[in-house]
Amino acid sequence: MNLTYSPAETAFRAEVRAWMEANVPSAPLPSFDASREGFEAHRAWERTPNEGRWGRVTWPERYGGRGLDLVRWLIFEEEYWRAGAPLRVNQNGIFLLGPTLMEFGTDEQKARFLPKMASGEEIWAQAWSEPQAGSDLAAVRATARRDGDGYVLNGHKIWSSRAVFADLAFGLFRSDPGSERHKGLSLIFFRLDAPGVRVQPIAQIDGETGFAEIFLEDVRVPAFNRLGEEGQGWAICMATAGFERGLMLRSPARFQMAAKRLVELCRAHEGECDGATRAAVLQGVMDADAYALSIYATASRLMAGGTIGAEASTNKIFWSEMDIALHRAALSILGARAELMRTAPAAGDVGRWLDGYFFSLAGPIYAGANEIQKNIIAERMLGLPR
Repeated sequence: MNLTYSPAETAFRAEVRAWMEANVPSAPLPSFDASREGFEAHRAWERTPNEGRWGRVTWPERYGGRGLDLVRWLIFEEEYWRAGAPLRVNQNGIFLLGPTLMEFGTDEQKARFLPKMASGEEIWAQAWSEPQAGSDLAAVRATARRDGDGYVLNGHKIWSSRAVFADLAFGLFRSDPGSERHKGLSLIFFRLDAPGVRVQPIAQIDGETGFAEIFLEDVRVPAFNRLGEEGQGWAICMATAGFERGLMLRSPARFQMAAKRLVELCRAHEGECDGATRAAVLQGVMDADAYALSIYATASRLMAGGTIGAEASTNKIFWSEMDIALHRAALSILGARAELMRTAPAAGDVGRWLDGYFFSLAGPIYAGANEIQKNIIAERMLGLPR
């Protein structure tokens, strides 16, 4: 891995920075989890990068991207977070389903779904987890019964990100009724406003509805909406999980900017930033940079023809635990003020840290619980017995 940027990469960074300075909204958008208004404001923002082909720099040009490599994607992410651009409401589509579609989808599926995904015209939710199959994804009970040229879906999904206001979801269903565990599963798309679909919002700890339960009762979808071959769902989902845990979902820039803000917070509150807290701040900066180097190494390996394997689990554990540590350090600096809601007159940017802390607590759970990731590391990387 070359740790220096080429002249072309440096020029690309300058181009991205100039675009961000000219296009990023001057005021924060309302939360996309709090209301339909905020969700639609973020959908409108998705169209802005799409018009300049900036939102998906690694995608092929025919699908709205720039056809660039992963290093340039990392540079783009660094500038995106540096500029304080809005969070991506369609991250489930752009960062998870999009790359999976390009690997496993037909040309017709790519042409149908990718352009509308890129533009924000269609926002995607992830519908994998079930009440009896959270960390144990192979225990999926939702079914997809073949009926002519389509499927009939039945089941109950839970903790579906963005599902309250999204347009479509990609879910894992048991298409072979006699199968068990990871065999006989298929990945199928369905509209969230289709007959037989009921979406029940789930309030987060901050009261916003970032998740939902999805109830499916005799929901009909065309066979065109199945990604890959019937029964191939487990392998496809594991490829998506690799993108989620090891590369795309949490870019290093997110944590590097949090570490930078943490340093600024410590400097602004010198009296509250004692020796132990300063050590936590320093550790946060080092961890964020270490994670960035790790992801650059992963990107370099993929660009050389490699793949993401079980080591994605180490990345997932690292960034989820680092996120909590960064926010705990911030709350220790803020002291009692850390408990103020963001709307309190004396809050300042306290609410931002508190919101971030609440969200960080979910990190060890979503994208595969850390306990499961430790099992994967033990068995597949270290060769330990089950």
